[in-house]
Amino acid sequence: MGDHAVAFPDVNRLRRLSYPGRQIFQADQPSIEESSTTKSLKNASPDEHSEDGCKSFAGIVELEAALLEILELVRTVAPTDSTILRFNVNKEREARVALETAFQQIEALKDQLYKENLALRDEVDRVSMFEEIVGTSQALQAVLSRVIKVAPTDSGVLITGETGTGKELIARAIHKRSRRSERAFVSVNCAALAPSLISSELFGHEKGAFTGATQRRPGRFELANAGTIFLDEVGELPADVQVALLRVLQEREFERVGGTVSIKVDVRVIAATNRNLEAAKANGTFRSDLFYRLNVFPIEVPPLRERKDDVLMLLEYFVHRYAKKVGKNFGKINKRTLELFRSYDWPGNIRELQNVVERSVIVSSDGVFGVDEAWLSRNAGQAPWRHPEVANTDGHSNPELQIIEAALAESRGRISGPKGAAAKLQIPPSTLESKLKKFKISKNNFKFGQGCVLES
Repeated sequence: MGDHAVAFPDVNRLRRLSYPGRQIFQADQPSIEESSTTKSLKNASPDEHSEDGCKSFAGIVELEAALLEILELVRTVAPTDSTILRFNVNKEREARVALETAFQQIEALKDQLYKENLALRDEVDRVSMFEEIVGTSQALQAVLSRVIKVAPTDSGVLITGETGTGKELIARAIHKRSRRSERAFVSVNCAALAPSLISSELFGHEKGAFTGATQRRPGRFELANAGTIFLDEVGELPADVQVALLRVLQEREFERVGGTVSIKVDVRVIAATNRNLEAAKANGTFRSDLFYRLNVFPIEVPPLRERKDDVLMLLEYFVHRYAKKVGKNFGKINKRTLELFRSYDWPGNIRELQNVVERSVIVSSDGVFGVDEAWLSRNAGQAPWRHPEVANTDGHSNPELQIIEAALAESRGRISGPKGAAAKLQIPPSTLESKLKKFKISKNNFKFGQGCVLES
């Protein structure tokens, strides 16, 4: 309790207040008694007072005033028990409110730290196909022209193209040239997520929403708020997640798994797929309303076989990149390697070229870079095998089918495992199995590196 500035009565002045026959206040007297003279003075009329009596009566009045001062002093300096109780209750209430506020701040900081760590971990673990857009071909320049036009807007973009063409790189280029470039870019590979966990990954979940949900977790859309989210292989989303994604695109809100509160988000959605969503829409595996929401501004990334002018530039770029990593120095590339790279169709596109160069850098001696011809000769110079049931009307084979067959031929029909076709295509083995059924392909027909139509 704070100090109180109180004026104490003058005790010496009280000692001097007296009337005939008795001193009415003593400093060492614990109590004050009213004498018979005092009573008679109170009962007597003013006419009966003597001069001394008047002085005594005036002294009593002054004494009573002094006593009131003392009582006020006691009341001020020593508050009652009820005042102390109210003081303690108020202090306890203030402490409880401060504690609850501190806990809320801690939870908010934990959520923020979790979001930042998750986004940082995804960025660090991500192995991009290449760090910059490399190439000067006319086909690539047409794509970059569309990127420059759509980047400053907030319109949704649907990027299509074969596996390994660099669709994520195009998505990042759009984000870097947009007004959201200072905010997060969150990449999600929809094909790599288990169907039962896709909703939780995209939209988050509440504590206790399902077995193993020991705490509340924000989803990828929350992490990308005010930024950009890239949904790679969006054609692999199951039907129920397609409905939830459609709501986010239309209403800009969603609910966490197990939650009841709608969460507002401001996110730009860029989607990519190597599937033919038009065909998927026609056969009912992809919602038509979602397709139109995603396909606001389409960009098709050309395969590497249509960018022949960029092949040697990419070769030089990757040789320098991987040579620096392993501490080697290549002064030139042998002539036979240049001829192989020019003539090869690269069914795996840039990702395949990247892997071939990295492998060759490891085995090549310092000074001259060369590629083992056996790594390319299996498909080099050969016309691509054509599946009769999926060939287009213009005579060109289905690009997705070509990629799958090339991976099966390279893995000799093996689906799973580090050397399997699924790992080469960077998709789950279950996804590849479903594609084999779709195209009626038998993996047994690729045990010797040859592919053929499964006879019905």
